Amino acid sequence: MRALVHLRRNLREERGAQIVEFAVSLPLLVVFVVGIFDFSGAFTLKQKLTNIARDAARVAAADPASDVPSSSTTLPASVADAYQLIASYFTANQLNNCGVTAGSGSFAAPATWTFSASGSGCAGSGLIIIINRGYYFPETSGSLPPSVSCQPPVVVGAQTAVIGTCVSIQYAYAWRFGNVASLLGSTTVLPSALSATAVAVNEN
Repeated sequence: MRALVHLRRNLREERGAQIVEFAVSLPLLVVFVVGIFDFSGAFTLKQKLTNIARDAARVAAADPASDVPSSSTTLPASVADAYQLIASYFTANQLNNCGVTAGSGSFAAPATWTFSASGSGCAGSGLIIIINRGYYFPETSGSLPPSVSCQPPVVVGAQTAVIGTCVSIQYAYAWRFGNVASLLGSTTVLPSALSATAVAVNEN
């Protein structure tokens, strides 16, 4: 009888249940906290890249287009201005430029320069900057707006050539959320880089 009373008293103890509840909820709590920090960091970086691309496109579009060669690798002043603005923004916002330099640019006819590097501790593809001074605005078809790509333009048919400057920035982002989500047995596929693209109509 005394043993039965002792057994009932032990079954009513809740101290062990609290430890079990904490052990079960801890991985979920870690996933939430890391997710909040990771996604807020990605959102902030995306906003910075968007601002940088927009300002660089405006600066280059305001410069004379006559300095843009069609078959030379010489870096024109308008592209150099856009690149210097991007480099200044990266320094001011304490972002790693992955070792990209103005001299690392490659030319693609008729007026596109690509700067890229993946060193200096940058993950994945690192930093890719595309500045296209001869960007053709694509024709709209249907209800959806045309996709924007700063790659060398392809003019189709007899469309009206509205030429602008397109600036694209792609920056590798090291996610932590995927590793932490694996604690719950989940496999999460996230983009390896964040990108921003801006277009401005050439003024001169």
